[in-house]
Amino acid sequence: MNIILVSDSLAKSRIVTISQSQIIMAAMGFISAGFMFALGTYWVTMKYAVDIQNPFIQSLISTLTQQKTQQAEKDMREQLNSLAVKLGELQARLMRLDAFGDRLGKAAGIKPTEFRFSETPGQGGPAPSFGAGEISYADFQTKIAEISRILDDRADKLGVLDSVLMEGRLAAKAIPTTLPVESGYYSSNFGYRIDPINGRQAFHTGVDFNAPPGSPILAAAGGVVSSAERHTEYGNMVDINHDNGLTTRYAHMSRMIVKVGDVVLKGQKVGELGQTGRATGPHLHFEVRENSVPLNPNRFLSFAKAQEPAVATKSARAP
Repeated sequence: MNIILVSDSLAKSRIVTISQSQIIMAAMGFISAGFMFALGTYWVTMKYAVDIQNPFIQSLISTLTQQKTQQAEKDMREQLNSLAVKLGELQARLMRLDAFGDRLGKAAGIKPTEFRFSETPGQGGPAPSFGAGEISYADFQTKIAEISRILDDRADKLGVLDSVLMEGRLAAKAIPTTLPVESGYYSSNFGYRIDPINGRQAFHTGVDFNAPPGSPILAAAGGVVSSAERHTEYGNMVDINHDNGLTTRYAHMSRMIVKVGDVVLKGQKVGELGQTGRATGPHLHFEVRENSVPLNPNRFLSFAKAQEPAVATKSARAP
């Protein structure tokens, strides 16, 4: 850009050449000067605003102060709402853990007075003599996050314990400990005996229960019916498969009320006592087998016999 300077004091006109970069630098300098002037004016105004009695300035300061106060209150409300939500989540988790703990305590046989999950544990101690101070919002958030992680960890561990206890309860339901008849007595035990039909010594693979004909026959444990058929020697016979390779057999029944594939529960009726097959009178022949090997049923029924005096007082001990 060329600028021509004309003046009476000059003998002739002068031409001044200004490049584009010089124009840009001049413009930037002018803008920077204006910005610095505005910033300085604002700083001086704010610094000495208290001493200035101009109503407009006082109103401006009051408005700015009020906006800052409102924003601070809004931020505090948002923080409190956030903490309230987290506190509500922690309370809900604690309620679930309390109920979980009560259920696990009952399942494990713990006395209710030993662990009172619904009560706040007692705490106390002397007043702190040093290091006392107000907890900050950041510290409070850190504590809540730490408690949340601990609760998650405890919930996971209690879940594992519940699974273990559940497996134990299920395994107990699959062990034949329930007496297969509600009343009656042992007429023949497990082991070698004199066969009641041919009079020879023979091994008896189960125990015999004498009871009135038609008496209900109950599943000694939960399982799946693997056989329900008429057998030449066992008569009407039902086999039930349980866990760990255990099988129970119920023979000489007058009537079978289950079929192959049925799922039966512990203590569920599977038939009625009778005199079918190779038998001298109405009774139930009961067997417990492990992988087809006969076991002494008394080892499984010992607990049940202690609970049934009518059977226990008349039963004979297995050899």
